[in-house]
Amino acid sequence: MRFDIISCQPDLLESPFSHSILKRAQNKGLVEVHIHDLRKFAINKHGQIDDYAFGGGAGMVMMIEPIDKCISGLQAEREYDAIIYMTPDGQTLNQKIANQFSLLQNVIILCGHYKGVDERVRQKFITHEISIGDYVLSGGELGAAVLADAIIRIVPGVLNDESSALTDSFQDGLLAPPVYTRPADYKGLQVPEVLLSGDTPKVEQWRFEQAIARTRERRPDLLND
Repeated sequence: MRFDIISCQPDLLESPFSHSILKRAQNKGLVEVHIHDLRKFAINKHGQIDDYAFGGGAGMVMMIEPIDKCISGLQAEREYDAIIYMTPDGQTLNQKIANQFSLLQNVIILCGHYKGVDERVRQKFITHEISIGDYVLSGGELGAAVLADAIIRIVPGVLNDESSALTDSFQDGLLAPPVYTRPADYKGLQVPEVLLSGDTPKVEQWRFEQAIARTRERRPDLLND
C-alpha cells in the first residue's frame, strides 16, 4: 500500500512515520509513505501557496494551482484509489472507514491548512473527506498521521499477531474488555480468577460479557446503532 501525503508543513509528519509500527510496516515493504512539500509547487519564487479569500474575511486560503500541480503529477505516475482531504467538516473517522481504506492500493492524503483549500480542489480532485473529530487543529498533518496509523496497523502482515487488531475496540462494534498481566496479585489487587483458569471458552465468554458491559457504560450509542 502506498500513501502520498501532501502538506505545507511536511516536517510535522516526520516523527509519526519514523517509529514503532508505522516504521516497521515500511521496513517490511508492506507500506510506502511519501510526503510531498506543497511549497515545491508554489506559484512563484517566494513559495506562495495561499492567498486572500474572495469576498473578504479573516484567514488565508490554500490555492488550487499548487495542489493541482502536485496531484496531477502524482496521477501521471500511477492510478489512485482515493484522494482524501483532511477537514473538520468531513466524515468522522471510525474503524469501519479505516478497514475499508486498508483494502486500497494507492492513496493520496491532502492536509488542509489556514482556512482550508479553494473549493474547486474539492470539486475537481477529492474523493473522500475525513475528520478525526469535532474540533479544529492548526493543520491537517496530525489528522493525516492518525488516519494513516489507523489504516496501516490493520494491513495484513504489519502486526506480528494479526488477531490482535481483530480484538481491538470497535472492530466488532464493542469496546475492548479489560486486560491484565503479571503479577496476578499486586498489593491486594487481584486478577479475575477466570483469566487464570486456563478454560478458554469461559475466558472468551467473560471477555465478551465485559466488552458489552464496558460499552454499555461508556459508549451506549454503539449498542443502539
